[in-house]
Amino acid sequence: MLKLDPVKQDLPVKREALIEVGESLDIPKLKEESQALNKKTLADDFWNDSEAAQKVLREKKALDDKIKAYEELSGNFDDLEELIELCEEMESEGETEEAEQEADDIIKGFDKLVKDLESFRIAMLLNGKYDSKNALLSVHAGAGGVDAMDWTEMLLRMYTRWAENHGYKVEVVDVQDDTEAGIKSATFFIEGTNAYGYLKHEKGVHRLVRISPFNAAGKRQTSFAALEVMPEMDDENEVEIKPEDLRIDTYRSSGAGGQHVNKTDSAIRITHLPTNIVVTCQNERSQHQNKDMAMKILISRLADLKEQQHKETLKEIKGDFSQITWGSQIRSYVFQPYTMVKDHRTGAEAGNVQAVMDGDIDVFINEELKQL
Repeated sequence: MLKLDPVKQDLPVKREALIEVGESLDIPKLKEESQALNKKTLADDFWNDSEAAQKVLREKKALDDKIKAYEELSGNFDDLEELIELCEEMESEGETEEAEQEADDIIKGFDKLVKDLESFRIAMLLNGKYDSKNALLSVHAGAGGVDAMDWTEMLLRMYTRWAENHGYKVEVVDVQDDTEAGIKSATFFIEGTNAYGYLKHEKGVHRLVRISPFNAAGKRQTSFAALEVMPEMDDENEVEIKPEDLRIDTYRSSGAGGQHVNKTDSAIRITHLPTNIVVTCQNERSQHQNKDMAMKILISRLADLKEQQHKETLKEIKGDFSQITWGSQIRSYVFQPYTMVKDHRTGAEAGNVQAVMDGDIDVFINEELKQL
């Protein structure tokens, strides 16, 4: 069948690409490692140390997920080859209409298989030290006044939607509201395998161009917001924190948050004196919970700082948020006079701005990962 010729020609090429990824992963070795971890879970004293046990289970799941994804893709290639043979048999036996319908389904199936293969290849690039971890994100308003505050809230929504679309859990732990509109900043966790690996290159300044809804003259406004991305550290041994290096303040929570907000001084602000890193948390139900979460954030920030010690100053590492403005953006989101989102590092573009704001940012994430 002529319409299947492109699929038949390209199928062996794509299968070879999958085989190459499998060889680079060393699937037999991954299976051995998974079996070794499984033996650990069967030991009588496995749950004596719950933290160590959870770490083993996470490692095993990460290995099993890779093996499962590879084997499912390989099986899908086998299934598609069999369907092509059946379709050609149907055509030769005179079942033309049925063969045509089957061919259309095969083409659709092949297109999906190609997309799944590309997603798998990109996921396998995430083999950095912290790539598999949850992500800690902080978004900050920059130049642009009220529009920048509104833009910051829009970015929080965009990354929340991206996370939800990928089956990740989102937990917002701190939001600093603006008095007029939007937010000054927000800190939130995105929880799930490889969350940090996918999002680590989203760190930087994001620029918005649109007709301002806050300008009575309807003028075009350019606004900026910056995003920090760090891996969540579940091992406190990653960094050393001395009690005397911390200043811990309590204050009354502000903003939306239900009946508990503004009733007690439950919000926590922790300042790490040697680095002047300040973290806050106000969204948990108690002061104790807020303190635990704030310490969790501080550990991640300090570990990120430690990982980048080759940088000259803390200002370079964290980013100077007073300079979230022209010339420093990694991506531009243009709403008027035309619609386009463009990544200035890879050149990747998307014309459907609304889809991007609804979390469809994989084209930008994937293009950046391909540069590795």
